Amino acid sequence: MRAYDAIVLGAGPAGSSTALRLAQHGWSVAIVEKSPFPRAKVCGEFMSASNAAVFDDLGIADEMASLAGPPIRRVGLFARDDVLAAPMPRFQDAAQGFGRALGRDKLDSLLLDRARASGAECWQPWTAAALRREGAMQICTIARKDERVELAAPVLVAAHGSWDAGALPTQTRRKARGSDLLAFKAHFCDATLDADLMPLIVFPGGYGGMVTSDAGRVSLTLCIRRDMLQAVRHALPGAPAAEAVLAHVTRSCRGVGDVLRGARLETGWLAVGPIAPGLRAPYADGIFRAGNIAGEAHPIVAEGLSMALQSGWMLGGLLAAHGRSAEGLGAVGATYARDWTRTFAPRIRAAAAFAHPSMRPAATGLLLPVMRRFPEILTWGARLSGKISRPLAPAMGTQAS
Repeated sequence: MRAYDAIVLGAGPAGSSTALRLAQHGWSVAIVEKSPFPRAKVCGEFMSASNAAVFDDLGIADEMASLAGPPIRRVGLFARDDVLAAPMPRFQDAAQGFGRALGRDKLDSLLLDRARASGAECWQPWTAAALRREGAMQICTIARKDERVELAAPVLVAAHGSWDAGALPTQTRRKARGSDLLAFKAHFCDATLDADLMPLIVFPGGYGGMVTSDAGRVSLTLCIRRDMLQAVRHALPGAPAAEAVLAHVTRSCRGVGDVLRGARLETGWLAVGPIAPGLRAPYADGIFRAGNIAGEAHPIVAEGLSMALQSGWMLGGLLAAHGRSAEGLGAVGATYARDWTRTFAPRIRAAAAFAHPSMRPAATGLLLPVMRRFPEILTWGARLSGKISRPLAPAMGTQAS
């Protein structure tokens, strides 16, 4: 059995930022990650400028400045024949002031490499197969082919995301429903999207977004209801699911078709789902949760990646500030749950308020005339969704100045 101060399940942005913060403060940390890196992920890739303090504390600000795509200064809307745009709200506490996008193949490797360099030990590719509690210790059994190893620590952080079913108590299986949202993601080269624009895409039965990411490639992410996916696949028998969805979107949104006319798919499509937006428990049964497993916003607001980074940074800072004693973990858990809810619940609720009417053609028809007349509503929506919300300072649980 290998003993650590903390075990982190998942090396995505939430897990690696947690592990990195702990390692920076002298904790012995094990990160368990089932996938080899670099890896592509279904993700919108946009990170708000409010992450500036996070990047500084994690020691990746310079790399982010050199790797990420251009500053996103405008928020847009592609719906039916409409192509609208308005200013993105500026985050005053950052020198740049505007968010940027970076592919998960680059971001995840950057964070994990920095965590390793700070002293965290990464078990990759290993799968967390079982959890049990023995006194003050969490025991995690990890597996790879015919090998099994037990890791032990008083602190366990679940940061494995909410989409994968599995045997862990933090993983769940859901019964399929027509209202389930399934997500598709691809990168395109030679697309004609304005480099400073991030449009929301609205189409019958779903929504999506586009942004110019690193190396000039355009990231396109689409979320569609399961029942609508079945309908669009029926309309294009034999076509792969992603191609059927893209055909549905380009028929519904002139802006998407215009941007992708002449573009080429960089590699292939990725798919995942169903996604599970909503509030969950950031701390329960002695287990801390960071990223989507703690709570998930509808991707319509493009805040999922920022929430993952900020929640891991917040959790790592709180744990480091309050020590390793098992007796104090409950108090840390209560503080983390309070601060997590204060920081992220408004974004999750705002995202739900935007997402549900966006998927309904009748609601889109009613809202578009208003949006044409008052495009600044897009700026207000970006502000409400958390684009310039300061994350809570993790060491004290108070708002960063």
